[in-house]
Amino acid sequence: MDELSFSRRLLVPIAAAVLTGSLVGTPSAAAQADEPIQDPLPDPVPSSLGITVEEFAQFPKTEPVPAPTDQRLVRHARINHLGEIPDGSGRMYVPDLNGRMYLLGDDGVPHLYLDVGAEFAPEFISGRGLGSGSGFITFHPDFARNGKFYTVHTEWGAGLDEPTTHPEQPGAEFHGIVTEWTADDPAADVFSGTRRQVLRLGFFGRIHGLQQIDFNPTARRGSPDHGILYIAAGDGGLGATTTDPQDPTTPYGKLLRIDPLGTDGPGGTYGIPPDNPFAGEDGVLDEIYALGMRDPHRFSWDPAAGNRIFLGHIGEHRVEAVYDVRPGDNFGWSEREGPFVFKRGDPVCGVYPLPEDDEQYGYTYPVAAFDHNPPPGHPLCSDSGHAISGGFVYRGHDVPQLRGKYVFTDLVDGRIFYTEASEMRRGRPMAQIHQLMVYTPDGVRTTMRELAGDTRVDLRFGRDAEGELYLLAKANGKVWKVVGAKRFAACATGHTTVRANDARDWTPLTPEKWDFRHGQAILTSPGEAPPGPRRPFEYAVLSDGPAFANSRTSARVRLDTPVEVTNRDVVILFGYQSDTRFYYAHLSTDNTIYPHNGIFVVNDADRVRIDDQWDEALSRGAPPSITDTRWHDVRVTHCASSGEIAVHVDGTLVMTAVDRTFAEGRTGFGSFDNIGRTSHFATTGTAVRR
Repeated sequence: MDELSFSRRLLVPIAAAVLTGSLVGTPSAAAQADEPIQDPLPDPVPSSLGITVEEFAQFPKTEPVPAPTDQRLVRHARINHLGEIPDGSGRMYVPDLNGRMYLLGDDGVPHLYLDVGAEFAPEFISGRGLGSGSGFITFHPDFARNGKFYTVHTEWGAGLDEPTTHPEQPGAEFHGIVTEWTADDPAADVFSGTRRQVLRLGFFGRIHGLQQIDFNPTARRGSPDHGILYIAAGDGGLGATTTDPQDPTTPYGKLLRIDPLGTDGPGGTYGIPPDNPFAGEDGVLDEIYALGMRDPHRFSWDPAAGNRIFLGHIGEHRVEAVYDVRPGDNFGWSEREGPFVFKRGDPVCGVYPLPEDDEQYGYTYPVAAFDHNPPPGHPLCSDSGHAISGGFVYRGHDVPQLRGKYVFTDLVDGRIFYTEASEMRRGRPMAQIHQLMVYTPDGVRTTMRELAGDTRVDLRFGRDAEGELYLLAKANGKVWKVVGAKRFAACATGHTTVRANDARDWTPLTPEKWDFRHGQAILTSPGEAPPGPRRPFEYAVLSDGPAFANSRTSARVRLDTPVEVTNRDVVILFGYQSDTRFYYAHLSTDNTIYPHNGIFVVNDADRVRIDDQWDEALSRGAPPSITDTRWHDVRVTHCASSGEIAVHVDGTLVMTAVDRTFAEGRTGFGSFDNIGRTSHFATTGTAVRR
């Protein structure tokens, strides 16, 4: 069965269910009784790859109208997108939700092209609701010839008396409007021309309104997708309590697709593309391209894959997801949140296992996703402070290390992620999400929080016509261009190698606790806390050969303590200078208390945790490193020259740190109060000769 036939078949029971009042996709009774899943999805893993960002533009401060009551709206400038006008001029455009639309020339200095807020005052509103204001701007692919571009904005007051497109939406708190503008001179740097309303929708809440509107930049002139406008319409904030996103008679929680130059749609203000998946279906809005969404925040096309659309979807309380969108897809909200059951009215706001008969409902699940929980002490149903902003598959030329990667953000805290586009395949296990590091042009590692000067970054990606990437932060109104990439802990480690073969190569702290045989160093009984600083209880130092500056230690390790012990561990020592001066990587089954599963420094005082992964607020570090009694491959890289430290387990980077306390030292193996063993222990590095 082809995609279109499947899509048409899928919507028939949905329409029938809505019209008869039943709920399509309701999980089985057995699934409803399941307990909520406490940790639904794996965390993004740290990547050794980092992007270099260079400040590109600074935007002027703007104010919401009216003055906001929500402090999240108090930003320097609410810039939320960057694109390039498709006319070959190289001019880029940036909208500010507070009403202004800017152009950027070669000098990177923004100048006002159009004041959307002023055009629609006093009905224009940007100070109520996170998405209110002039939300998005996109240019018709034939702008150079027809001068047409399109904006989204919100209205209240007298604007609520204007008739909506369809269906009737009485009692709406604000209206979202798509407007077509026609420039008298497409080459002019300040707009002069005419406008007309294309579409007007009423929303019953002040969030999750009209989001991105855009044209497929990969569609060639004459193709069915050329000049077709995609419109991401959120659920108005009501999806958590209603079935609107599943209702095919409403536009809420849908990706819509229209021909803005056509006339056969409602009121004759736009057309219905004949290849829309539900065009002509009874009881279904012809504009619907895909449905079942809460807050479809950003979508983009992969220029190397034709019409493949990746959409970033902001979840309710637990799941931030990326979808590969095809005609007729149903992403399940508000019956599903990501690949899990969502229960409206659930007092713990959790997600639940899918029912055994889930396939019959025909939902499409994410190709990548990550989860989050409210911070400790916060109500279970509170805002967790995380939200995905969809990005782009990088196909540019300036940063070859990013090529083929889908790059996106957590817009709130400013983390930057990527997945391999080749791994994002429907019907297969979700792609692994990696967290990118960030560097300044002079090679200093930083974070977007530091660059934005705020813990709430409000970060989004933009892209120019060459496929190069830009980052925009509302917090300080700055734009950065991604100009390069850098590998963490990629220092040269020299060619001197020392391997541990037998007992003669090791110096144990307490010899009677060790057994050296068959190339293994075996800690046979737990150590005891030594006097002085808090540090590992028992270890053996690789005393053969020299001490090292830059070094890379590789080993196979095994935890012999039974898995029933929840805080069992082993440690890899490096930079060892004395019994109270060294680093160690703590590989533990537990990651929820300060002393476990991290990178530490002992400097004649109690150990101090230095890894990037420890979250003090959540009291949680990197995912547990070793949870079984099998052998695992461990690699610890210490770039003494830069202070960079990287710990890999089974080929995956799990922990990173930057610290310059010790510039040289030896390596070793041990534990706190557990037992374990290592084999194939070797260190390659730059030997320190005296």
